[in-house]
Amino acid sequence: MSGVCGILERFGRNAGPKQVKRMTTVLERRGPDRTGHWSGERVCLGHTLLATTPEAIEERLPFQHRASGCVITADVRLDNRDDLIGALGLVAGIAIVGDGELILLAYLKWGKNCLDHLVGDFAFAIWDPAKEQIFCARDHFGMRPLVYLEDHRDSFAFASEPASILALDGVNRSLNESKIGDYLLDLEAYDPSSTFFCGIRRLPPAHFLVADGSTIKVQSYWRLQPRPILALSSDQAYAEAFYDALERSVRCRLRSPDPVGAMLSGGMDSGSVVAVASDILRRSDHAPLKTFSAINSAATDCMETQSIFASLTMKGLDPYLVDCAHLEPNLDDLKETLLRIEEPWDGEMTLPRAVYIAARKAGAKTVLDGAAGDVVLNHGRHIARLFREGRWRQAWRDAIGEQRFWGPAFPAWKTFIGSARKAFLPEFLLNTEQQLRWYFTSGARKELSSLNPEFVRRNRLDERLRNSRLPSRRDWKSPSAELADMIVHPNLTVGRERYDRVASSLGIEPRDPLLDLRLVELCVSLPGDQRERDGWPKYVMRNAMIDHLPSSVVWRRGKEHLGGKFTEALWAEMDDLDKCGVENAGAYPYAHFHSSTAATNHGNRKLDFFALWLMRIKQTKESSNGKTETEVFDA
Repeated sequence: MSGVCGILERFGRNAGPKQVKRMTTVLERRGPDRTGHWSGERVCLGHTLLATTPEAIEERLPFQHRASGCVITADVRLDNRDDLIGALGLVAGIAIVGDGELILLAYLKWGKNCLDHLVGDFAFAIWDPAKEQIFCARDHFGMRPLVYLEDHRDSFAFASEPASILALDGVNRSLNESKIGDYLLDLEAYDPSSTFFCGIRRLPPAHFLVADGSTIKVQSYWRLQPRPILALSSDQAYAEAFYDALERSVRCRLRSPDPVGAMLSGGMDSGSVVAVASDILRRSDHAPLKTFSAINSAATDCMETQSIFASLTMKGLDPYLVDCAHLEPNLDDLKETLLRIEEPWDGEMTLPRAVYIAARKAGAKTVLDGAAGDVVLNHGRHIARLFREGRWRQAWRDAIGEQRFWGPAFPAWKTFIGSARKAFLPEFLLNTEQQLRWYFTSGARKELSSLNPEFVRRNRLDERLRNSRLPSRRDWKSPSAELADMIVHPNLTVGRERYDRVASSLGIEPRDPLLDLRLVELCVSLPGDQRERDGWPKYVMRNAMIDHLPSSVVWRRGKEHLGGKFTEALWAEMDDLDKCGVENAGAYPYAHFHSSTAATNHGNRKLDFFALWLMRIKQTKESSNGKTETEVFDA
């Protein structure tokens, strides 16, 4: 997970190398291995390297193509290198060609259509002197971030993080109140292209951007499309197809000059990734796979902890455990990273933060996870669809199965009747009922009551909240189309961006094999009963992993999340000075802040994290000459 940045000066002004050096200084946390700069008359590009592929060690970015003069800076791992090398007519093996250079060569051959040929995780920018424009793009699922300065009178700028752009002179540092409202109202995915700072925007996944001296154009280059339902002869055939796709995906993400680690929870997603990765490494006589797991030793009946220990009986693992009951080994690092969170959403990411800290101490620069599993194998409205197909008996069996899987809180009769209503009631009745239930029970008034009324009015937060609660369309698309819509929904993007921010703050690159483009396309083509059968979610994955994971993991029922326990355990260890921000932040006209105890009683630390974040961004910064400047941000 490297860092990229750059400036394009407008009106013929010369770009300042000192400015881009200030940008890379901020990004060196993301890329501590090497920093590079390139300067032209109007353009400066920067790069900070986290060397996580063999080619990256040799490649020097920014890279300039001599014949065309085009220059690229890139945060990239390509998973179809061999195919791309062949399509570009290069001779494999004669010289090391980095992933950034491959993207540039693809751009020179196909222009913006080069994006149709790229598979992997990437965020890059190319300066094209012939067209006098910068061409930026982000990968299909948003694994690599990219933000840009939307409207500035003198220049266009881009970077991996907003803080890098904020290091430039003359940038508006005012806070974006609408985004603050999104945070306080739990609307993280409402506007995924905005940031917490006015004028700085996120480039959405699967989009490219073209900036010249006067305009910025953003355009989508891809959207996941429904696919014909895959018709295979048996459940075993589906399981084998899924395993083959997962193995290819994991193998691509093991490409690294250093040993790769992996998160290991007690569930199917990370467990499947670890099982496949350890098999690949053992067959090639590599060192054991380092795994990093979060447990709760204080609860003898913790299902998650028991399942993790069952998973650790697999061969070829070198396990590391972090325990919410004993945070002492990582406590100082957890406190430090909490106090410098990049966005307030990240306050509750204590569990993955603890895991990444353990990974860093163990020497892992790259960590696999399976965070996208709940999305790419989501069964959607499977039982309601069975009703519409006239398969009532199977609908009842699946409803009973869901009760067996999730427990008595999900009674079969309720699932059965609710699915029947979804299947047959007119859409307008369901939508009206959902809106009325939300308004009168969960309560828009309750959600807005803690906010400053003038803040609500000024940013039209009531309208924002109401729009976010509008029911999704129930037009009974095919199972493939329904899943495709779920996968490209911003919920997945904002989740992956959280992982990126937490991991990059510790110099670690996260990789998710379940977001391999080719594996995702396979999942979109699966029949509905391969994603849920008799109440078992991810049925095809369970079948595929029968001979690779312990049976107690494959057929484990329910879920248990330890994230809240980790966050509360850390908060209990914070000094009073560190967690005093709720009262101090009351000076900001956003909300009627309550005490930390009140926040806990509401089941979250939202106000605490917001206060800590506000205090952080109000701190002073060190300028490039070492002198303390005035406040970075205007409140």
